[in-house]
Amino acid sequence: MAFNLTDKLVVGVSTRALFDLTRESSIFENEGIEAFCRYQREHEEEVLAPGPGFMLVKALLNLNNLPGQENRVEVIIMSKNSADTSLRIFHSVEHYGLNITRAVLSSGASLTPYLSAFHTDLFLSHNEEDVRRALADGIAAGIIIDEGMQTYDDQGDISQIRIAFDGDAVLFGADSEKIFREQGLEAFTENEKINARNPLAAGPFARFLKILSSIQQEFPAEKAPIRTALVTSRCAPAHERVVRTLRAWNVRIDEAFFLGGISKSEILKSFGAHIFFDDQEVHTLPASEVVPAARVPYGDDP
Repeated sequence: MAFNLTDKLVVGVSTRALFDLTRESSIFENEGIEAFCRYQREHEEEVLAPGPGFMLVKALLNLNNLPGQENRVEVIIMSKNSADTSLRIFHSVEHYGLNITRAVLSSGASLTPYLSAFHTDLFLSHNEEDVRRALADGIAAGIIIDEGMQTYDDQGDISQIRIAFDGDAVLFGADSEKIFREQGLEAFTENEKINARNPLAAGPFARFLKILSSIQQEFPAEKAPIRTALVTSRCAPAHERVVRTLRAWNVRIDEAFFLGGISKSEILKSFGAHIFFDDQEVHTLPASEVVPAARVPYGDDP
């Protein structure tokens, strides 16, 4: 019988999101693909350091160790590398004890068709084009930030996954944010007051949040292996529509921060996010200095 992915939480992760490939990427960009391939072969026995998506992947894989959650999460390496340059990646996967056995190695071809074929629920990559295509196909996807990346260490077992989301253009649609950008704060606030009882449209990460919430509901609240947070620039009175939308979706957000323009970084650091998803670089770049972060290019012009 074929292995069935339809009832699993499937995460596709690029090699650059999973491991620190800063030096290797520089060789590829400055010296070309042949130099990159040669370097990877020459160093294929050297273990790569964890990258910005490592802790999230490790935390999600830990779900499989819980009673009743066996094989709940499937992580698949989705890479434009070739099979010939992949040995170092799998050597590093084995070194860290990550239960990752499946991969797509496309040798430069688009990954988009394979994301749907593997029923991918979340895709993390450094490649903006791949992320945009995934979002267009209805897959939650983020551009992993490594420009200001801190050093992420393998911190042993993780007892609880912590994921933080922005609201507009991430969990929710981009219509309200578009009003803010084009007409300003006063028009945005008035629109949210008028529509306070009308649920917001689902954004690119709504389905992913609902999957996480369904897993949470299988555990007592105090023992849930996943903890979520909404970290948004909204504030009262624009908060009411958000609360009513989440209620209409029947999902649980464990912590909510309506910041009204206050910097998100310190909140995310205190929450201990394994990753933060936001649509704006002005938030993801500073956030990436304290927690892993990914930008969701949704509702903007490429």
